[in-house]
Amino acid sequence: MILSHLSNQPQFRYLKRHVCYQKFIALLGKKWQKAIAFVYIKNDTLFVAVTHPGFKMELHYNRDLLKSVLTQLASADADCSLLQANNVIIFHSKYRSIVKQTPTEESVPYYREQAQNRFEIHTDDPDLMQRFNKTKQLIQCSKP
Repeated sequence: MILSHLSNQPQFRYLKRHVCYQKFIALLGKKWQKAIAFVYIKNDTLFVAVTHPGFKMELHYNRDLLKSVLTQLASADADCSLLQANNVIIFHSKYRSIVKQTPTEESVPYYREQAQNRFEIHTDDPDLMQRFNKTKQLIQCSKP
């Protein structure tokens, strides 16, 4: 009740519009959800910002569909009844889509040790002998 009262305050009217814009984008197809960076309405014009210039032409040919989805949303949802647009302008934006893409998780592959600790050392240098023996121990320790 408190949140609904606060959201009805005049200073928070932009938050209500933002929720309606998100509903509008959610009504579109998955491909267009990824293509649209953000939308807003100003002076009875729906402005649609796309993430890539290639989507601009595709959405340009489907302007009537965008307007019809917007009018259906305005008629179906009482909170979004103020969303009215006569024109649609589509432009390219440098901002990314508001649809969150799940990051791919990259993991470090783990391999079992292939080296054998059986090798011969042909040297008289004691420092080099000590390093080879330490390497043998490390190989032995990394074996399962």
